[in-house]
Amino acid sequence: MEPDAWDDADLLRAHAAGDAQAFARLYDRYDRSCFQFIRRLLGGAHSEAAEDVHQETWIAVSRNAAAFDPGKATFPAWLFTIARRKVWDHYRRQKVAVVASGPEDGALMVPDPGQSPLEQVQSREQAQEIVTAVEALPLEQRGVFVMFAHAGLSLDEIAQVTGVAVETVKSRLRYARAKLRQSLAGERVGHV
Repeated sequence: MEPDAWDDADLLRAHAAGDAQAFARLYDRYDRSCFQFIRRLLGGAHSEAAEDVHQETWIAVSRNAAAFDPGKATFPAWLFTIARRKVWDHYRRQKVAVVASGPEDGALMVPDPGQSPLEQVQSREQAQEIVTAVEALPLEQRGVFVMFAHAGLSLDEIAQVTGVAVETVKSRLRYARAKLRQSLAGERVGHV
């Protein structure tokens, strides 16, 4: 089998058998989406912890590689389950009960180089409005929304990650979308 054609489970098995390059390839595949997922779940108020939680997640993946069962879950679902648990661990250590974030988060504020200065400002403002609206969602809804919209996990994979029924995932996603529509519609009215 050609190394680039290896699937995630093969790479994880090779890592468990001692192949450091296999883990590096797996990490390269999911590093960015995993970090962004963690950062979104943590929100702006806890963004400084994202690097630590991200590192804890990958250490747990490495240590538990032999326990991964591709018959039970896809690798992304398993990875995001671990990441989600590490975020909860962070909140428990910080004794966080309600997660709310402020407007200091600038992760989505990278302007498109082809835009005019006015379009860049409007784009940054809109991105900030979206980030603020997503971070204002209740944590369970935010997690489902980020896994679906940003990480590209299926409803079944999200159900595996969160440990709830697919119908619950659908409800949380539906409520998240409705709250985002309501929040963003209110923001647009204020800008006119």
